[in-house]
Amino acid sequence: MKIAIIGLGYVGLPLSMQFARSGVHVLGLDIDPAKVTALARGESYIRHIAADAIREQINSGRFEASSDFGRILEVEAVIICVPTPLNKNREPDLSFILDTGRSIAPHLKKGTLVVLESTTYPGTTDEALLQVLEAGSGLKAGKDFHLAFSPEREDPGNPDSKVADIPKVIGGYTPACLERALALYSKAIKTIVPVSSCRAAEATKLLENIFRSVNIALVNELKLVYAAMGIDVWEVIQAAKTKPFGFMPFYPGPGLGGHCIPIDPFYLTWKAREYGQNTRFIELAGEINTAMPIHVIQRTGEALNSHKKAINGSRVLVLGLAYKPNVDDDRESPSYILMDILQKRGAEVAYYDPYVPVIGPKRDHPQWTGTRSVDWKAKTISAFDAVIIATNHRDINYKELAAWCGCIVDTRNAMAGIRTETGQVWKA
Repeated sequence: MKIAIIGLGYVGLPLSMQFARSGVHVLGLDIDPAKVTALARGESYIRHIAADAIREQINSGRFEASSDFGRILEVEAVIICVPTPLNKNREPDLSFILDTGRSIAPHLKKGTLVVLESTTYPGTTDEALLQVLEAGSGLKAGKDFHLAFSPEREDPGNPDSKVADIPKVIGGYTPACLERALALYSKAIKTIVPVSSCRAAEATKLLENIFRSVNIALVNELKLVYAAMGIDVWEVIQAAKTKPFGFMPFYPGPGLGGHCIPIDPFYLTWKAREYGQNTRFIELAGEINTAMPIHVIQRTGEALNSHKKAINGSRVLVLGLAYKPNVDDDRESPSYILMDILQKRGAEVAYYDPYVPVIGPKRDHPQWTGTRSVDWKAKTISAFDAVIIATNHRDINYKELAAWCGCIVDTRNAMAGIRTETGQVWKA
């Protein structure tokens, strides 16, 4: 069997490797020539995917990368793994999905299965994508070609998370479409979870991420309430999670990051308005989470004031640029918001992140493109007036930080149990 996977990023590349390991021939398609060139050389541009794993599948003949969408004629199935961002008005941007559909359609042949994995609102697959595929191919979904939705589930940075072991939810446009999609994914994934429709599968992914967004907002709000009472929310969470039932721990932070949680809830909020429904709970959670960077800046101001300094004119280091620990993914990272606010308030801003040595092109934060991480040296770090711990990478030596810096603002409880000789840790 030969399939095409479109979009060779944090979702598409690991999925490609898993299908190839399972004996399926994979044609990886991407419009970024740099990615295609790197993969052709057997190089990895994603930290947690080893170059050896890529070279093994290339050498076996089960994986190749290309930018030629005309080669879709060669395959039996196409899996779409492209971004679904929000536009400047925080409305769904389906341009990547629809442009991909238009690129696929002229080369779509009868019997081909098309699966969308990109997170989106219910109705995208059987309305928007279906329309562009039918219009460009002259074929009918459910009759001439098969259509399905299967939400991506990736947990980068978790060494125990493997693509093959993560259950796969699948919804088909018709029962026959579902049957084809189940047959495809069962070749590479151990547990398959069929649902009644594409829309049910789309809604499943949104529920998963809205659940996380709302609960993170809850602990972020409790962090502020408990701090006013002189209570450490981190201690409370550690105690609460000893309960063996009815509780799941979530942790506060400087704001939401990654491609899912800051974005996906707003896809449902936007679509719900079409049905005259309000999503007050989701919107409130969004308000709380997006306010967290301001809280961190306020705490940083208080920390600097204790040293008779102001943000304006101070040198501030943001520690951690990736949106979560131990990955090189900086999409939607709240660290960029912190850096933007600090810069606007007159601070001299830099960052340190061993996983992100240089900042690539940024649509929303273009002024930071090309900025390099500072070196982890006593002379360099101690020259900053304050350090904000935004991401708690395990590769960072926090004992050294405690020895080098006299003003630390900790948003991740990374300094817990570490003794500071020269200064104070401010929790934020």
